[in-house]
Amino acid sequence: MTATTATVCPECEGTVRASETETVCTSCGLVVDEHAIDPGPEWRSFADDDTNPERTGAPLTRSRHDRGLSTEIGRSTRLKGRKRRQMARLRTQHKRTQIRSKAERNRVYAFTEIDRLTSALDLPEHIQEQSCVLFESAQDEGLLQGRSIEGFAAAAVYATCRVSSLSRTLPEVTEESKASRGELDAAYDAMNRDLGLSTGPIDPSEYLARFASELDVEQTVERRAREFAEQAREQGIDNGRNPRGVAAGCLYAAAQHADEKLTQQEAADVADVTPVTLRGTYTALAGEASS
Repeated sequence: MTATTATVCPECEGTVRASETETVCTSCGLVVDEHAIDPGPEWRSFADDDTNPERTGAPLTRSRHDRGLSTEIGRSTRLKGRKRRQMARLRTQHKRTQIRSKAERNRVYAFTEIDRLTSALDLPEHIQEQSCVLFESAQDEGLLQGRSIEGFAAAAVYATCRVSSLSRTLPEVTEESKASRGELDAAYDAMNRDLGLSTGPIDPSEYLARFASELDVEQTVERRAREFAEQAREQGIDNGRNPRGVAAGCLYAAAQHADEKLTQQEAADVADVTPVTLRGTYTALAGEASS
């Protein structure tokens, strides 16, 4: 998406936003202008323009073991009988030749698991690529010996979320993963120890949008909860506390402030914490407010 332009909608005088092919009013939805040319990136190599003027092909990606450079034999419904069976055998042999070692086979399996996990957890594409890079680094350091590949795939996704300050918890990753919690913990500890991950505590405000959506509270409650989360950070209330519990406590405090019906048990269930954990943050916030 490109930046918002200063043009005004001719119908409602609302703000318009330009995308790759259209300029649309954000208020009434009127398509103000259309662009026939896509201004998106062009995957072109400028190093060999004289000898190779080709300007096609997909970009490289770290989410595949061969960076996306390998070719594939497609399928055709036109082939019949012996020719079709021959192409099936060629396709099988072609796939076998793409994996030259056991390490590459493990990497392909792990990257497939990371792809499945990031899709199930609704994570962006750059998290998937960074998770694949992290798994490859762990494999190059020899950390996989005697440990679960599924555990390292799940740990790579969780660690990438932690580094990127994305709110995904260990129970959430474990629930979608094929690895057990013990395998995930062992892999994460090994990567954190040997690779020096730059992981820090998660900001409780990262959970607020998701928790507020699941609880179906008003936007005013979410905004007030963010103010409480900022207050908790400034006054050190969140130090040493479960960030999910802090977020749930802030939402509950905001709901009480707005006279909205929300119980401690409901907020605690969404955050996967106990009401006692929630009350710790709520009591601290109430104590700061009274003082």
